[in-house]
Amino acid sequence: MHPIDERLASHGITLPAAPAPAANYVPFVVTGNQVYISGQISQNEAGLIKGRLGEDLAVEQGAEAAKRCAISLLAQLKAACSDDWTRLSRAVKLVGFVNSTPDFTDQPKVINGASDFLVAILGDAGRHARSAVSAASLPLGVAVEIEAIFELK
Repeated sequence: MHPIDERLASHGITLPAAPAPAANYVPFVVTGNQVYISGQISQNEAGLIKGRLGEDLAVEQGAEAAKRCAISLLAQLKAACSDDWTRLSRAVKLVGFVNSTPDFTDQPKVINGASDFLVAILGDAGRHARSAVSAASLPLGVAVEIEAIFELK
């Protein structure tokens, strides 16, 4: 078993099938040695994780929603690597969008849910550049959406 799969298992995580696109786009594009993964929205086994930070969701709930986005990012990444984790070099960048009120300023704490998870699962290869921004609304009313860039060997 690859160390990434071992770390996922030790965290009690089974990657879902890579989510299908909800509109006219592809879930990821591989160009050269980079994988660009389309925005993954916050969802779990029960469905979409909806709400606005600063209104009806606390930072901790937002961080969990961001972690769920990171799980979907890894599912897409595994598909982009043809289920071969040895092809992964590193995470390059995350861009996180947080559905939040105008006065909410803890977007970085919310997106830490994804960043911390990626480092826990990928080790140093999970360290990345990042943006964490507010959005007045997100598709389907979800709390968080995150897109990512990874580098392949």
